[in-house]
Amino acid sequence: MTQHTAKQWQMAGFGREQLQLVDVPVPQPGPHEVLVKVAAVSVNFRDHLTVENGMGAALAFPFVPGSDMAGTVAQVGPGVKRVAPGQRVINTFWTNWHDTPLPKSSTQGKAFGGPVLPGVFSQYLVFNEEDLIPAPETLDDSAASTLTCAGLTAWNALISSGHLQAGQRVLIQGSGGVALFAAQIALGHGAQVILTSASADKRARAKALGVQHVIDRTQPDWPDAVLAATGGHGVDHVIELAGGDLTATLSTLATGGRIAIIGVLDGFHLNVPTPLMFARRARIEGIGVGNRKSLRELAQWLDLNNIKPVIEAEYALADLPAALSHQQRGPFGKVVVRMN
Repeated sequence: MTQHTAKQWQMAGFGREQLQLVDVPVPQPGPHEVLVKVAAVSVNFRDHLTVENGMGAALAFPFVPGSDMAGTVAQVGPGVKRVAPGQRVINTFWTNWHDTPLPKSSTQGKAFGGPVLPGVFSQYLVFNEEDLIPAPETLDDSAASTLTCAGLTAWNALISSGHLQAGQRVLIQGSGGVALFAAQIALGHGAQVILTSASADKRARAKALGVQHVIDRTQPDWPDAVLAATGGHGVDHVIELAGGDLTATLSTLATGGRIAIIGVLDGFHLNVPTPLMFARRARIEGIGVGNRKSLRELAQWLDLNNIKPVIEAEYALADLPAALSHQQRGPFGKVVVRMN
């Protein structure tokens, strides 16, 4: 390592206008730590919320946002065994959830990018070796960076926790990063996929990906269209990315079906009509991304099946504010910032 300074995005306060691209010293790894040269960072809706208001949490400024990166090991500290210099890696979302079950001591403060731990929008970062896994060999850095949050959330919702089976019916609400990962995972496991979107263009693009049924979410009878697509059976899994009022979503559910609560586009509170929930024997589960074991399984599955994440746009390092605006508008798939 001969480079002594690196570029880093910092928040001086809340609001996109408070983002600053600054020079910081390149950190040095200690025992069991790894210095990573970051190549790409994918943007999540969570990052937009963090920049705007900290998702309701207090942040210690200056604060570095972002949770998902892909890069190359530049240097290792004493005792490192999990990775080696020159190896391409991605980071875990949580720093304390490596295997099942979730530790009782887990808190939201142990995720990269807020509210306690700083994020990954930096050209060089030090990680504990336990918080890294090998990047998929079939994905470039931009694609690999999308796995940490969006990809893993979809994998956990459908596979690790959802135990999806071939032939089951999956309803996906939306066409962002998690939604399209969920569509690709479900299709790859032999499921029937029904995707809702308010955009005719996005519905057409989802159809081109192989989604069997696309439905206009703006139509008041969209739940009837979902039921018709399943022959009246109802869906076995729902990837719920809006939240809010679950009445319509519950009405599409098959008996014993499952709703994975992921998104908060309609707010942080759910309205769940209990008579309908009882009638459907519904199972409702909150998905908090996932653990390292599941991330490794996702990476291996993508390699094995040569499946590429959907990336709508890539931005240069200096254009993070524009990338956040793109994310806020609602991309088809993922938005990535190249850090070189």
